[in-house]
Amino acid sequence: MSARFAIEPLAEAHGRSDFTCGNERIDTYFREIFSQDVKRKYATCFVARHLATNQVAGFYTLSSSNVPVNDVPEVLARKLPRYPTAPAVLIGWLGRHSDYAGQRLGEALLFDAIKTVAMAPIGAHAIFADAIDDKAAAFYASFGFTPLINRPHTLYLTMATALKQLSSTTP
Repeated sequence: MSARFAIEPLAEAHGRSDFTCGNERIDTYFREIFSQDVKRKYATCFVARHLATNQVAGFYTLSSSNVPVNDVPEVLARKLPRYPTAPAVLIGWLGRHSDYAGQRLGEALLFDAIKTVAMAPIGAHAIFADAIDDKAAAFYASFGFTPLINRPHTLYLTMATALKQLSSTTP
């Protein structure tokens, strides 16, 4: 991502009313609903702000969560302690304004989310993402996320893999 954007915690000054990514569920959530999740501490929200216009170009949310070990593919589950769940962080929503398509902003938002989780002073074995549709699932899979066994639109990435990606990839 070029220096045309700043990714920062959501603030009241960030206008949301004209945000459109092409998916009505994501647009409605960001414009009308998510502030309730933030107020209740269900999620934190980060936005990519276009520096020249201050327009919100994209956003993502993070929440603490866990992954049931029985839902994790066996190749990953074998490496986990014998607890019923593994601590994780959820990327619940991620959207990029349609005006910024083709600029790798979605990738930059994803890598910022991974970096934010990796640098947080709290334990998390994995990051997982709730993909809204097949296209979003394919996006996450292209960065090494693996679908959970019974929930193909919920994808899982170990922190070890995430840290390797951060050290070797620059979006």
